[in-house]
Amino acid sequence: MLTTYTGSCHCGSARFEVDLGLDHVRVCDCSVCKRRGALIHRVPEGASRLLTPLSALSVYEWHGRTAKDYFCPTCGMLPFRKPPALTGDEIGQGMQPFHGWAVHVSGASMEAGCLEPASDGRWREIA
Repeated sequence: MLTTYTGSCHCGSARFEVDLGLDHVRVCDCSVCKRRGALIHRVPEGASRLLTPLSALSVYEWHGRTAKDYFCPTCGMLPFRKPPALTGDEIGQGMQPFHGWAVHVSGASMEAGCLEPASDGRWREIA
């Protein structure tokens, strides 16, 4: 079942909405996510709405410059990112490209990260 969540950075300048069936989180193994202890949920393009224009955010690109980490220039929080493109080797191994956003769902403390509670006011258990 999909639930609409509103999310934001710490100061509220970077806002977005996502429609999720929040039943899992992913541990990204890139150096940026590992260092910030991020747990993410991938959201397809059609299930996400940016309420703040990307031009109002700062972007960090590194290594192959295929991932884009968007963060708030005021509070510095990174609420979402465009995942990196797959390499030819990864595609050759049968991995499927993903087109959408990776939303910062939770941190190492297992709190809700950048998402506000669902409309029923409760958080869902994440396995």
